[in-house]
Amino acid sequence: MTALILLDPRLHTPMYFLLSQLSLMDLLYISTTVPKMVSNFLSGHKNISFLGCGVQTFFFVTLACSEGLLLASMAYDRFVAICHPLHYPVRMNKIMCLKLILGSWTLSSINSLAHTIYTFQIPYCRSRAINHFYCDIPAMMLLACMDTWVYEDMVFVSAVIFLLMPFLGITVSYGRVLFAVFHMRSKEGRKKAFTTCSTHLTVVIFYYAPFAYTYLRSKNLRSPEEDKILAVFYSILTPMLNPIVYSLRNKEVLGAMRRVFGMFSSRKK
Repeated sequence: MTALILLDPRLHTPMYFLLSQLSLMDLLYISTTVPKMVSNFLSGHKNISFLGCGVQTFFFVTLACSEGLLLASMAYDRFVAICHPLHYPVRMNKIMCLKLILGSWTLSSINSLAHTIYTFQIPYCRSRAINHFYCDIPAMMLLACMDTWVYEDMVFVSAVIFLLMPFLGITVSYGRVLFAVFHMRSKEGRKKAFTTCSTHLTVVIFYYAPFAYTYLRSKNLRSPEEDKILAVFYSILTPMLNPIVYSLRNKEVLGAMRRVFGMFSSRKK
């Protein structure tokens, strides 16, 4: 998806620029957990170094929060495009897109760095076996030999800021968008807008639902096995399915695929 959007000039618009960033984030996001998990599975040695665990935690939290903020930015893009089309070139220019992307990366990196530093200076005097397939902060808190309720509250606050608030923003944006779509006179415009928005909403629900269900619940209501099952959705399945969802349900992307592949095939001839 990232290469396709870069190669096809017709996709050089704010919506697809944000989508290329989402695809890049998904690629990096899935790379923080899956390679190590596969390596452990094939070798039979389920271990990770202290430094490796810290690096994995930092990048996982950074990318998870960045994607949450970027999905909110994409919802804002669709809101402006459909509800305020005349203002779209001004509100969603290249500089604004760059600010939204840099803001997502910067805020998420600062938040992740704070959590990583605090998590890895906590004394761990119990078993060193993390009951998860990656270095998950809540799973690591169970191994601490000090009371971590204050920090767990901070994890909850971070989840509200980077998960719940963007999700509420997305909900409000798409509430306004759906209202505008139903009042469109053009059937073709209504169909195109509905297809684009439904695709984005599908991605949003698959990403936010398991994440929110995991991190916004009290630890007394959570179980390690359930957390691991939910983690498969937001850390593996969603990043893997996002490019497929956006390509198969988008005529412009499918058209770009035909043009780009046709260009390469003609060059070979």
